[in-house]
Amino acid sequence: MTIDESVPQRPLVFAHRGSSGTYAEHTRAAYLQALADGADGVECDVHLTRDQHVVLLHDANLDRTSDGTGPVAERTLEELRQLDFSSWKGVRIPETFGARSEQLLTLPELLDILRGAGRPMKLAIELKHPSPYQLKLEDRVLEVLRSEGWEPQSSTVDNVAVTFMSFSPDSVRHLLLSVPPQYICQLVDDLTIHEIRGGLGVGPITGGAIANLMKATQLEGERILDDCEVGMAGPGIEYVRERPETVRRWLDSGRRFRVWTVDSPEDVSLCRELGIQEITSNVPARVLEQLHAAAPQGK
Repeated sequence: MTIDESVPQRPLVFAHRGSSGTYAEHTRAAYLQALADGADGVECDVHLTRDQHVVLLHDANLDRTSDGTGPVAERTLEELRQLDFSSWKGVRIPETFGARSEQLLTLPELLDILRGAGRPMKLAIELKHPSPYQLKLEDRVLEVLRSEGWEPQSSTVDNVAVTFMSFSPDSVRHLLLSVPPQYICQLVDDLTIHEIRGGLGVGPITGGAIANLMKATQLEGERILDDCEVGMAGPGIEYVRERPETVRRWLDSGRRFRVWTVDSPEDVSLCRELGIQEITSNVPARVLEQLHAAAPQGK
């Protein structure tokens, strides 16, 4: 068998919410650092504001990653611009990475950063659910991308190759109406009913109902991958460790893998040994250093 020299002999490395091990997640500084780190791509989570802007935030609420509180969906973009999204990390941001007031990013602003990389970049967009706007989130993201010059058949914007991810099977099915399957990643996590109930902080009846719904979502996501409805599988690293037979079956079926969140040297080595094509990390520079050191001479 001949080796295609155009195919990287190491996993591609995506910066998880930017280089979030260094700067506050999803901030301008985190994404600029990801470029400086040499990341092959970046990952972001998106929500809609009250005035329908696509903003980069993981949580549906503002409490954890800003000095604000309450749902993102209840604030306008202008209102969000008044909040501090970086100081909670406790790391000073260099002036070259923007002022504190410039750290919140919209999707078009992230695209501008990636356009400025001077090299091909990959962008993995995670659609967060449940969303108060339901599948309007997907429609708005695609609308914004089209306005930036996104072309569905290649799923590119200038030098940026775009893929889409969600844990929600409904989101994935909706995306399939507009996006070729090879650019869609079904995310999966290895959840047990006991683990889910333990982390909800609600009563046993409500907790049980939510846990059963989340487990059903996981099973439907696994079915989508079993039936090869999308081109990419996105398991968490614990899923990869605990379910090697499932991982191998999906790899053998031609699913491209994007595994999250891979930070430890042991997990990096595991992904490389399994032939995982893409890994997402909070510390992309460190992961790339390990992968380059492990690469055969001349690669």
